[in-house]
Amino acid sequence: MAIPTNIKTLLSGEVVEWARIEFKQTWDAATSLKTICAFANDLDNWGGGYIVIGVEEKDGRPVYPLKGVPSEKLDSYQKNIFSKCKLIRPAYTPIIGVETYQNKQFIVIWCPGGDNRPYSSPKTMAKDHKEHIHYIRKASNTVEPSDNEEKDLFTLANRVPFDDRVNHQADISDLNITLIQNYLKEVKSSLYEKSKNGDFIEVCHDMNIISNLPEYVKPKNVGLMFFSMEPDKFFPYTQIDVVQFPDGLGGNDIIENTFKGPIHQQLRAALQFIKNMIITEKVIKHPDRAEADRFFNYPFAAIEEALSNAVYHRAYDIREPIEVRVERDRIEIVSFPGPDRSVTQEGLKHYRVSNRRYRNRRIGDFLKELHLTEGRNTGFKKILDALEANGSPKPEFETDENHSYFISRLFIHEGFLVDENKRSQKGAKKEPKKGADHKQEILTLLEKNPSMTQVQLMEALGLSRKQVQTLIKELQEKHLLVREGSNRKGRWIVQKVV
Repeated sequence: MAIPTNIKTLLSGEVVEWARIEFKQTWDAATSLKTICAFANDLDNWGGGYIVIGVEEKDGRPVYPLKGVPSEKLDSYQKNIFSKCKLIRPAYTPIIGVETYQNKQFIVIWCPGGDNRPYSSPKTMAKDHKEHIHYIRKASNTVEPSDNEEKDLFTLANRVPFDDRVNHQADISDLNITLIQNYLKEVKSSLYEKSKNGDFIEVCHDMNIISNLPEYVKPKNVGLMFFSMEPDKFFPYTQIDVVQFPDGLGGNDIIENTFKGPIHQQLRAALQFIKNMIITEKVIKHPDRAEADRFFNYPFAAIEEALSNAVYHRAYDIREPIEVRVERDRIEIVSFPGPDRSVTQEGLKHYRVSNRRYRNRRIGDFLKELHLTEGRNTGFKKILDALEANGSPKPEFETDENHSYFISRLFIHEGFLVDENKRSQKGAKKEPKKGADHKQEILTLLEKNPSMTQVQLMEALGLSRKQVQTLIKELQEKHLLVREGSNRKGRWIVQKVV
């Protein structure tokens, strides 16, 4: 990565404020390392700062004639800078470049605000001195923070969310003006008129989708996710895969559809596909009353909220797509990683969830503006309300102990299971079996294959999901069957054969 500006610009003080520049005649690790740490902490959100080596200063201004760095010291200075920066905690490496101006050479150290703030630097360079300090900038000075300032540093300079980080591999040209205008028009923003005739950079700056450094104009990740035609160019596997298993998990027929593009567009396209191809309404008429029963296999509002939440909360630096698995009796929406650590497995089981931290605040803001998701901590309620209104079973939400994945599991309406049972039993005339016979069959099957799913048991026994769940519950209550591990990756243990 290169220095975003040049030595002439830095010496002028016209683009980069003087408070963001520190001039040093020579490299001095004892003082300069503290300044690097202070710029990295970027308490006031200036965008970090620069250290220019080879320039004498007076009152924060360069002194002419310029000294420059002797050629024989360029290499040793750079090596020492890299070496000393390893003492900063957590790890932080500035961008270092050599600039030539007026036939002299200068070392420029660019220290943007870090993604893992707050940073600390050794108080002294003494080998036996291990104390680290969270240095900050005050005006043009590097200082130790007061107690209140240190609290502010932890509060305000907490880890920068991934979606709000500057993407150094992208360029302003990767943002599409048409996508931006379409968004502004849809949300009825006052910026829409400005976007048609005004300065493109200003519009992007007003939307806070680019860096705030005048000398370094780069898109933020959230800007690329919504307003780049190919966000997967920067975030591989930023896509939604809808995978259908019409014959069950063991069947040979698998239908896959992949949706890419700006994340709000791929979300809408995936939802429209599900609405058109997956969701079905059933109408049951009754001879004794005029009103018919109407219900869907899955209420669209529940799927919409569950999938929107997956887009909102997934980690875009993990190379895994969002997967919508459509099975015969359920839809599973799988995303990576799992929820915040404050969300417990017990809380998910009882639908008691209140996130303390949000992985992608900026993405959430854009999705809310587009009415693609609800406000904070309202997603579960919307899903539950939609399922209840449709007469559907309650959902399941699952993660593991490491919070490495998250599954929203929506079950098909019971009225559609009748058709599935008829299909599985077509052409077979068998005497109905008693509950004890089914229990024995379940134990036998699980003893042979402990990883069998409820869907596989349904297909093997010709039972509904509710019947299988009831039988398993009875076996567990009698301590004949134990579940080890998670619903997704666990296994069954048969304790005793009846």
